[in-house]
Amino acid sequence: MVDSDKYNQEIEYIFRQFPSYQQVGKIAYKEGLETMIEFDRRLGHPHRDYPVIHVAGTNGKGSVSHMLTSALMSCGVRVGLYTSPHLIDFRERIKVNGVMISKEEVLNFLVKWKPFMDEHKPSFFEITTAMAFDHFRREMVDIAVIETGLGGRLDSTNIVTPLVSVITNIALDHIEQLGSTISAIATEKAGIIKHSVPVVIGEYTTSTKEIFESVANKMGAHIVFSQDSLFSEIKATDYELDLTGDCQTHNLRCVLTTLSVLSLNPTFINVVGEGWSDENIRNGLRSTAMATGLRGRWEYLSKEPPVVCDTGHNVNGLTMVFSQLRRQSYKRLFSIVGFVADKDIEKIVGLLPADSYFFFTQAKIARALNADILASKCMSVGLKGEVCPTVESAIIRFKEIYKEGDYLFVGGSTFIVAEAIDFFEKNANYFAK
Repeated sequence: MVDSDKYNQEIEYIFRQFPSYQQVGKIAYKEGLETMIEFDRRLGHPHRDYPVIHVAGTNGKGSVSHMLTSALMSCGVRVGLYTSPHLIDFRERIKVNGVMISKEEVLNFLVKWKPFMDEHKPSFFEITTAMAFDHFRREMVDIAVIETGLGGRLDSTNIVTPLVSVITNIALDHIEQLGSTISAIATEKAGIIKHSVPVVIGEYTTSTKEIFESVANKMGAHIVFSQDSLFSEIKATDYELDLTGDCQTHNLRCVLTTLSVLSLNPTFINVVGEGWSDENIRNGLRSTAMATGLRGRWEYLSKEPPVVCDTGHNVNGLTMVFSQLRRQSYKRLFSIVGFVADKDIEKIVGLLPADSYFFFTQAKIARALNADILASKCMSVGLKGEVCPTVESAIIRFKEIYKEGDYLFVGGSTFIVAEAIDFFEKNANYFAK
């Protein structure tokens, strides 16, 4: 049985010594693959022991990765899944068939490789990537779905040679690291395209399509645009999904196109064997959240009153989230919102629903935008609300003024959603009390 104190000590050590981008932002971003390549060499190149699906993109890559994983699991495949960031538990990042890596294995890895980490100073993401690759080999997965962390070309995961590369879409985000234009960001994401490896593009614009085609041609990589594929007319209602956000139509199309491309690969067909069927794929997509443990994608934390959260956190993602929010039925709309300081707040403020009453708050991380600053910006354009210092205090405040017919949205950043999920996990049936 794992020593919980020792486990917590080692987890706190890597968060403290090797800060994550998730927690502190750009100061944790590390360019170059040299350290990751050396770490991988010391581990014996574990990612070469199983086929890989590599997924990048500004928005949707988490949902696409989980949908692919669930579809393959339903076909009888043992699937490793590596995603980021985590919401509640560090171990959410690394799963096999929906089961998180054990605390014991995390602890053993961190203790064993501490001398290497102290000497070479890998980033937090490099450590977790190495841990994931090693875990999947130990668990003898049939295939691994690997989501990039940030960007593509210089991302720690970009040492893999996959069966297929997937780029969901391109939008302005992380501009200090990836570039201030759509073209610059597309070029970084296109860095995951490998020689002779097919690539699926979920969504494109005229400028990004030219970049993707240019890189694919140089690499001799067959390129498929899901917008132009057999699945271009697909609607979320054509499939039963337990992920109900508006964005899932785009993600579904990308997933189905990717599976179609994979079906032409003998290595992949050998992996899935007799379990490969439309029925199994549909069953997997029907239960993505349940099978993989995906949280925070247009997820209801309470039904009465309705409390919905979503991890959309940039202009592109929040545009879809707030569009969906405006279509909900309610007498009064309330929103708990908070953002990280490195987002384009001026543009985001313009997206916020004007008919909502806001609880302006901030997550318990160094990157969080001060709630008073957020409130000032929002109120200056006529939005109404009040400052609540924490997510918990905002939920409590909503309960104090709640009336039948009210609707509560929680979001703005992954961290706001994470704290809300944690609150409701610890306070079941909160509104019934």
